[in-house]
Amino acid sequence: MRKKIAVVTLDPSACASYMKEINSLFGDYAEVKGYSVRDGSATGKLPRADLFVISTDAYGSSEEVARHVPIDSETMSIEVTFHWETLKQLWKIPEGTSILFVNLTETMAREAISQLNALGVNHLYFVPYCPGRPIDEKIEIALTPGESRYVPETIKKVIDIGHRPCSYSMMIEIALRLGMEQLLETDPFLNYKKIVASKHYSFDLMYTRARRQESQFHILMEILNEGLIGVNEKGEIFACNKKACQIARVSEQFVIGKRGEEVFPYISFYKALKEKKEIPEQVTKLFGNHVSTSVIPVLRKGECIGAFATLQYFNEQEDRQNELRSQLLKKGHYAKYSFDDIIGESESICRTKAILKRMAVTESPVLIVGETGTGKELMAHAVHRASRRSDGPFIAINVAAMPENLLESELFGYEEGAFTGAKKGGRPGLFEFAHRGTLFLDEVEGMSASMQVKLLRVLQEREIMRVGGSRIVQIDVRIVAATNESLEDKVEDGSFRRDLYYRLNALTAVIPPLRERDDDIFRLLEHFKFKLGGSFELSEKTKQFLSHYSWPGNIRELQNTAEYFNYVGKPVIEIEDLPPTMARVQQSGRPKQEIKNQVDAWDAWDVWDENKNRKTLYWFILEQLYLAFENGQSMGREKLIEEAKRQNLFVSQKQVRDLLDRLSEEGMLIKGRGRGGNRITGKGIEHWIRYRE
Repeated sequence: MRKKIAVVTLDPSACASYMKEINSLFGDYAEVKGYSVRDGSATGKLPRADLFVISTDAYGSSEEVARHVPIDSETMSIEVTFHWETLKQLWKIPEGTSILFVNLTETMAREAISQLNALGVNHLYFVPYCPGRPIDEKIEIALTPGESRYVPETIKKVIDIGHRPCSYSMMIEIALRLGMEQLLETDPFLNYKKIVASKHYSFDLMYTRARRQESQFHILMEILNEGLIGVNEKGEIFACNKKACQIARVSEQFVIGKRGEEVFPYISFYKALKEKKEIPEQVTKLFGNHVSTSVIPVLRKGECIGAFATLQYFNEQEDRQNELRSQLLKKGHYAKYSFDDIIGESESICRTKAILKRMAVTESPVLIVGETGTGKELMAHAVHRASRRSDGPFIAINVAAMPENLLESELFGYEEGAFTGAKKGGRPGLFEFAHRGTLFLDEVEGMSASMQVKLLRVLQEREIMRVGGSRIVQIDVRIVAATNESLEDKVEDGSFRRDLYYRLNALTAVIPPLRERDDDIFRLLEHFKFKLGGSFELSEKTKQFLSHYSWPGNIRELQNTAEYFNYVGKPVIEIEDLPPTMARVQQSGRPKQEIKNQVDAWDAWDVWDENKNRKTLYWFILEQLYLAFENGQSMGREKLIEEAKRQNLFVSQKQVRDLLDRLSEEGMLIKGRGRGGNRITGKGIEHWIRYRE
């Protein structure tokens, strides 16, 4: 229903002017009617209105006002001011000029002059004038608010500013009394404020500040991702954002002013206000959706002055957490390498990459096995980039490098107060950060028994609980693990859980060591040289040495070697320029020249033992196959290489493979399929016995 505003003045023309201004601001929301004493419309009992706006000269006293205005009616006084344009016009008049101020009464004239002085017009000498008062004939200028008919004829210049406008503070008061505060932010109000002068600077400043804070409050409410409802100390709703209205399916206009429990019976406003305590999150079903609610009282000096309630769809909370986790991608938690970044064209590395590409598209855990420095983490990056989770986070952690209690808090997170030094508010763990992504566990064989149990539960149930917490957190994480040891052996000796082994061992890929990658050694060396900006070349004998070297540190050792070569400062790297730790023979004090001489005499079938003696690999392999035969066993390529290492012999995978092919062609052995191993033949036994004799 439209509000009613009654404007009561002494003069009809003033009434019309005030009505016009009030109507320009409130006309769309209220009916504005005017009454004047002089035309008789303001006599007798006036019709009821929501607000009576009365000029001070309309009635002689408050008793007279009571005779005309209905009982219990809301009343306020008309307050007038000047337009800024009027003040600018007056400021242009020379200082000290005498001006006659003409109005209906001398009192009204003096009041207007005082207001001009308060607004900063102090350089002129104003003389109050009303009809019948004598005039100083020296005055040539008159100023009047629409009363030019009363200006003496002797005045040469008349400035008629029309009826003075209503003040901006008066318009604010009308809006507040009628409950129309929302109009104060509309364009008509803002424009009106610009054209009228105000002497209430402090009031306007405080009011503007309050309106700004109120606007900020409403903006804050609307940008929240959850519903927010505010009640006062009586439990009456004074604020409700659009999100809350959407969840509760109510209208904001309907809820304002109503009691909280009346509109939201499932929210405990009364309990929070009475007990002055927070009502923790509770889940309720609303229109078929699970909604979480909580209430927080607002206390001032121990007194409860209101409360705020939050509403949020339960699934939106999880979605919000996922969104926050995804932002971690911008903080470095992303996979940096793809399969295209893995350098190598050897058969072994190409086969491994092909296997891992097929594994990447699945959701099963992947176990990457390989020696130290073979690039297991790089492969894990590539697996993530090739998976369906490539848009999610990739987080890597070396589980063997942390104490058990620290590793648990890193992986699972912790609640506030869980232990001494825990951060306020707690901290999510890496499992939560890796939600909908990949978690890479390096050196997984180093996990303690208790951590293995907890990891097994995560893999089985896909849920975690923070340290010191009681809430279950659902996670969606793919595990990629890596090890440089035999997990089968650890399972047998009891240091690794069998059930966890089979969980992690769903998809297994073995990264070949550098010594089995043939010419990839030199491809990688060129890559590292390019990155370092080097320009060195390798002599043929240095190439021969590097191709036969066992590379115990694999690609990491090769990278260090390339950096060493770069700082040698020679255009061609010779044998004597090798790193001091390159050959084990050097550890026994052998000079570089001796290494050079040995490499000169080195052919594809010769190896060196720790006693500086050259041994023929041909006879070494026959010897090992013969010994295996005597024990009723076969012997595969890996066991031959392991035995060579045990005897401190320099041997490469390629050397062993090529020589086994040669012995097979000569009929000295039978090559087994898969892991069947190689068996020496009768011819081979005879050949070995004759050689030994």
